[in-house]
Amino acid sequence: MERPGRFEHSRFLGDKRTQLVYDLDEWTDADVIANIVDAGVGLCFGPDTLAEARNRGYKKATHGRTPRHRKPHA
Repeated sequence: MERPGRFEHSRFLGDKRTQLVYDLDEWTDADVIANIVDAGVGLCFGPDTLAEARNRGYKKATHGRTPRHRKPHA
């Protein structure tokens, strides 16, 4: 999948509403990523690792699960 322009140098993209992190190298559903970018609730991590995302309270997204939307914290 092609990475969104704002997150072109990031591998992991977090959704502030659901506290889920998406691996852009493995994720195939472009609609989910486009929804995050269009809503302006995307977050990248530094360093760009899954361990850093988990350190901030995010869980890795899996295909087929329905995310629970929450109010963004920041």
